[in-house]
Amino acid sequence: MAMKIRLARGGSKKRPFYRIVAADSRMPRDGRYVEKLGTYNPLLAKDDENRVQMNMERVNYWLGEGAQPTDRISRFLEAAGVVEKKERANLKKGEPGKKAVDRAEEKAAKVTAAAEAAAEAAAAPAEEAPAEEAPAEEAAAE
Repeated sequence: MAMKIRLARGGSKKRPFYRIVAADSRMPRDGRYVEKLGTYNPLLAKDDENRVQMNMERVNYWLGEGAQPTDRISRFLEAAGVVEKKERANLKKGEPGKKAVDRAEEKAAKVTAAAEAAAEAAAAPAEEAPAEEAPAEEAAAE
């Protein structure tokens, strides 16, 4: 029997709550599982200690029995220090498209052109503006 340590979704619509379970890989996601190992509540803050709770003794047992953790569970285990961090593929899917790259290049070109113009203006000797003469009325009043 191929065992997996994975998430089983619970909770209502738009309010997810997950159980961390050891289940046969042929069973459906929310279907029958062998043992509940913990919980994951993604609605809590990332630094909240109740966000991910696992019974580490049982998780280690199932890992020893050959159960394979899913990607999300392996990330939780890496954060807990149970499993060493593994290298993941950085797919091209996350790279920006051609038009987005072109827009970014145009924006960078505009910024550098504006910076060069400002540098040239600062380097050029400032022309002295003629001192403003006091209006004749104020001079006559004194």
